[in-house]
Amino acid sequence: MVYPHSHKTVLVLDHTAVFSRPSQQMVDFDAVTKSRGIPLQPVGKSLWTCNVEACMEFSRIIYDIFPTDRLISLIASNVHEAECLTGWKTQEQSLQHQMTALGSLPPPDIKEPADTSIMHGLTKAIKMLCEATPKQEELLKTQPDLKNKGRIICLTSFKSLDRIKVLEDATDLAIRSHNQLASSKPNLLPIEHCDLILLHVDPINQHGNITARSAVKISPQLQSELQPTLSGPHIAHKLVELAIQHFDLASTTITGIPMKEEQNASSSANYDVELLHSMEAHTELFKTGGHLDEIVIPSKEGLRIQTICLKWCTPKSISSELQQCHGAYRITPVDVNSRPSSCLTNFLLNGRAVMLEQQRKSGSKVISHMLSCHGGEIYIHVLGMFRSILEDPPSISEGCGGRVTDYRIKDFGELMKESRLAPAADASHLEELPIERAKGQLERMTRHWPMVIGDTIIFNMLSHLDPLPSLIVNESLSEDDVKDCRRAILYLVDLESRNENLPIPNSGTRGKGPKREEQYRQMWRECEKLVRCHANNSPQHAEVLECLLHCKGSTGPPSPKSEVKTENGSKDEENTYDQSMKTLERQMTEREKKDFNTIKKETDSPPVKKIKSEVIPRASAGSPESVLSIWMNKMAAKCSKRHAEFSGRIDSKGSKAELYKNPKPEPM
Repeated sequence: MVYPHSHKTVLVLDHTAVFSRPSQQMVDFDAVTKSRGIPLQPVGKSLWTCNVEACMEFSRIIYDIFPTDRLISLIASNVHEAECLTGWKTQEQSLQHQMTALGSLPPPDIKEPADTSIMHGLTKAIKMLCEATPKQEELLKTQPDLKNKGRIICLTSFKSLDRIKVLEDATDLAIRSHNQLASSKPNLLPIEHCDLILLHVDPINQHGNITARSAVKISPQLQSELQPTLSGPHIAHKLVELAIQHFDLASTTITGIPMKEEQNASSSANYDVELLHSMEAHTELFKTGGHLDEIVIPSKEGLRIQTICLKWCTPKSISSELQQCHGAYRITPVDVNSRPSSCLTNFLLNGRAVMLEQQRKSGSKVISHMLSCHGGEIYIHVLGMFRSILEDPPSISEGCGGRVTDYRIKDFGELMKESRLAPAADASHLEELPIERAKGQLERMTRHWPMVIGDTIIFNMLSHLDPLPSLIVNESLSEDDVKDCRRAILYLVDLESRNENLPIPNSGTRGKGPKREEQYRQMWRECEKLVRCHANNSPQHAEVLECLLHCKGSTGPPSPKSEVKTENGSKDEENTYDQSMKTLERQMTEREKKDFNTIKKETDSPPVKKIKSEVIPRASAGSPESVLSIWMNKMAAKCSKRHAEFSGRIDSKGSKAELYKNPKPEPM
């Protein structure tokens, strides 16, 4: 059995004079009252104080989420020796014990030489990793081949990269030496693998020349990683990010928490609280996939991570929703000292449960998680968002089609029959595996496959369009297949020329359906969409598309074949088109030629211009009047009898009339 690296973590703190320097992080103690005339000076923290606070935050997160399975050991290293503050014993694995041990240490001695090494602390950390934990001691009784792994996080400062190389080589040598010693002693375990994370800490206003370096394999037993960071809040955020990375944690932000203001108790505002928990609490969210972009946001606590944003719902006093719970995981706030985190924690500890819902742009609400307290510990519960395997399958009427009769169930059965798989013989000599060929066929057959009867026209009249839909999905077409596709297209042209109704079933809706012209327009549009989906399969598919575009009179983009330009430009395109039309005429029967020429004359004739509503021109001599002109003349004659004619227009000569015949001049 192999124990993970996260089971044993050793924190090595540099306790030399280097970390007695100020971190440049100031704390203002004059924030409570402003009545005094002279404000108090802010208090600064040392690098050692910031490192201790960051380690306490790291330990708090691990102990809150993993109270027993993940162990932490603290080591302080100075010039002369390294002191182990906490070991692997159960009574030492608490935040209170660590704070007591760190509080007993004096601050770093300023008088010590600044040029020191952290090697004493790393050697002590290797020795601690060789010691068995209580859990490992129990497993060794039944599993003597237990593999031992661990991780070392060292907070120190380097002056050059050469020091880092020397430190890594010395650590590797210490691992080999302790492994030889552990092989001869039964109470020690050899180190199978160790992760070494070196954190180079600088004051806030100083940026050293140390750059970050990803994990490098030093030896089969050691892997080293270098990460520079600043002191103050930066080192605390860095250790929180390492905890999330090393222990497979995830972040959830609870937004919209109603809370009363401290200054004005009668009003309330909404706050956000970010929580950390096991990554398994987001497993159900990752199954959906499609809505993650709507709920994934950057962390609001200054961490360089992504968090899942869930909205606060009305609290529940009775947790009846636990019946559909898939899992419960411990949580801990990122900022445990903030007022919103404290209020949320106290609210849940009083026995209340809070539902959490996903926020979606569509406006729908999906309750996916719940916060509740059990035995003084707060858990995030993962609720079932999908149907259980014990429930009946969902009704088909709950889908996009609604009623059962609206789905193309029979066509789907035929699709399943055509997509059945059979055992294949030895395919090692084939260029393409049979399973890949089957996937390609299924992909081509479903490029345009409407699920509902009301969403398609051509698949409701397959008897008049065959064999075009079944042939066009093939990977290649023969000359006979191209002829059959052209005949199917010409048959549609013949239907439209005879002005016949399309043989499509009634949609079942009340009122009149779409007009015949609109039905043909939709049919041609869907035919073009189907053929365009497969136009790039082969040159023969492109020929079918060209024939369809000519018969349809499409104004859309040209086919891929017609986009190829030559030196003669449009002349070569016209020659290619004429040649294809001649080939088509040779293959058509006399009846097809007659119908096609009739349609061609109708499509080649110039379109009739729309008559403007302002002026209705009279029909020219010798040409029959239209129904519109006859009706407008009749209505104009009736309207002329219903009003008295303007006297000026009666006496006028020409098209102009005088409005005032005898105007009187105004006196000057």
